[in-house]
Amino acid sequence: MTWPQIRMSDAYRGRWVALDNCRYDARTAQPVEGTIVDADEDLAELCTRIRQNESRHCAILFCDESSAEETPIPSSVRRSSYPSTH
Repeated sequence: MTWPQIRMSDAYRGRWVALDNCRYDARTAQPVEGTIVDADEDLAELCTRIRQNESRHCAILFCDESSAEETPIPSSVRRSSYPSTH
């Protein structure tokens, strides 16, 4: 799915979304589409599940409640940037 499609979906609005197999915008380096791996309102819960499933290369984005046309693509949060709790 494209990021604008995800943002317009009621299923993901207001939640953190983990994307794999992302295609990135060459100009902004932001994900523009990808495969949805998981989503949750709680970022910590989502990261815990992603870590357990060993999906190490996911981009995690917040799907804000604004329409896709009104707000630019949010900054991505790379799962690999989180310190290990082991």
